[in-house]
Amino acid sequence: MVNMDSDLRNRVVRPTQRILTGRVVRFMDGYPREVRIGQPVLVAVLTAASVAGLLVMLVRAALSRAGGGARRTWKDLRKGPEFLVTPVRVRDDKGLLYEVELHGHLPQSAVHPSDWVQLTLRPQDVDLPPRIERIVNLTTGQLLTPRTATVWSHLGPPLLIQAVLGAVLVLLVAAAVVLT
Repeated sequence: MVNMDSDLRNRVVRPTQRILTGRVVRFMDGYPREVRIGQPVLVAVLTAASVAGLLVMLVRAALSRAGGGARRTWKDLRKGPEFLVTPVRVRDDKGLLYEVELHGHLPQSAVHPSDWVQLTLRPQDVDLPPRIERIVNLTTGQLLTPRTATVWSHLGPPLLIQAVLGAVLVLLVAAAVVLT
């Protein structure tokens, strides 16, 4: 006969608390997940960047230089970057087994199975376990913050700089029109 208490302890549950302290049991196989990019953000950035892009195109035409970098398509920008999601199983001191998600990468030697950790968690969608915001490896004393790709890193510094220049240009033209 199987003891009901031991059967319940082996079940994986989702933590409801913000801080979870326990021993890392296992890192599951990771899989890619895409960052969602809101269309209004993308439209605003691309519109502002287009203004500066037109100015750059006019300067290039005046200097009669061919070239220009390869532009990413709307579809490529809209798709968003992918990041690694690794489900992690952690057992607390009461024997409960929890599943959380690690987004992004950590150094290979940062956390090992059997390390005692204190995890700061952030809730996600109802269907997903909470994700790890910060890890304090109590075994080694390391403080770790996993990093993932963001909308801004996906769009890239050149496009964002171009968007800022375009927005400044539009503001200067609008100020000139209002003042005259």
